[in-house]
Amino acid sequence: MREYLLVMLVAAGGTYLVSGLCRRLALRWGAVARVRDRDVHVVPIPYFGGVAMLVGIAAAILVASRLPFLGSQPLVTHDAAYVLLAAVVICVVGVLDDLYDMSALVKLAGQVLAAGIVVVNGVRMMWIPLPNRIISLDDITSIAITVFFIVLCTNAVNFVDGLDGLATGVVAIGAMAFFTFCYVLTREQDLSRATTSALIAVALVGACLGFLPHNWFPAQMFMGDSGSMLLGLMLATSAISLTGQFGLPQIQPGTEGGGVLPAYLPLVLPVAILALPLLDVVLAWTRRTIAGRWWFVADKQHLHHQLLRRGHSHRGAVALLYLWSALISFGVIAIGLSRSWVVMAGVAVLAVVAVVLTLSRPLDRATEHPQVPARRG
Repeated sequence: MREYLLVMLVAAGGTYLVSGLCRRLALRWGAVARVRDRDVHVVPIPYFGGVAMLVGIAAAILVASRLPFLGSQPLVTHDAAYVLLAAVVICVVGVLDDLYDMSALVKLAGQVLAAGIVVVNGVRMMWIPLPNRIISLDDITSIAITVFFIVLCTNAVNFVDGLDGLATGVVAIGAMAFFTFCYVLTREQDLSRATTSALIAVALVGACLGFLPHNWFPAQMFMGDSGSMLLGLMLATSAISLTGQFGLPQIQPGTEGGGVLPAYLPLVLPVAILALPLLDVVLAWTRRTIAGRWWFVADKQHLHHQLLRRGHSHRGAVALLYLWSALISFGVIAIGLSRSWVVMAGVAVLAVVAVVLTLSRPLDRATEHPQVPARRG
């Protein structure tokens, strides 16, 4: 655990320190978020937050490779190295999009290329766990499902990146939930604590925490596509690498009613972590298809826009989505681990509270300072 904590602190510190430099470069090169009709910010804000997070994650993985425990596991260092290479590729694609506003098809090609890097080098979904059995995947099916999942997660995080600090916090919560699951899995099943899934997840938590002070309302910089696609890729590969780290006998539950971790949790948890972004993607696809538009044509009907229209403040809307993300992610873990009616009832009560808060219309909207212009230097 101490090595994981060090990895998280390195990622957070590296991201936080490099963010200022990336912000200045974005201003110098004109990589700024212009104000559009569908946007919430009112002045241009510099991008390149994704570059800062990439530097923090790279520093964390490099440090991990030199640590006595994490660095002594060849599979972990091998997989983490190729995940980092894919992260560099997708971040470069994002930077180019932030600078030149590339078409959706070009970005999709970049996402598939990054997914191909991890798949070719062995980081792919090997099996699908179900409640009663586990299905092994052949090579073609494994590659197809892995690439699809990575591209889906990459775009899902991009969809939810609409308010200051929203995507950063939601991904941090989800990554912490997945790290918790990975660590408990290895501990309860008496497996090696060093896993690629846990390493990627904890480095992602650190990068998000390091960037959040720069991205909190009113944001001084945005992550841009370089950041949203990077976060989606890292979340996806963290979940995918779990099925490659362990063989089938190691993760199968025991007899009916026994075992600590149900076999379906590795499949359900990634969906739970990305529940809000994935829901936003499905709703956007449905909404735009019905309207006769392409699914990638942006609008102002996302979940966070709906909360703002109900009268929630900027920070209030972000806090509500944080609450839902934590409730779904950690709720699934708590129910899956304990399978206790008491835990289920507790999660249900919290869900009711979250629904009431979400549907409420605040009478006295908190006064918030308008988005301040990005400072130079």
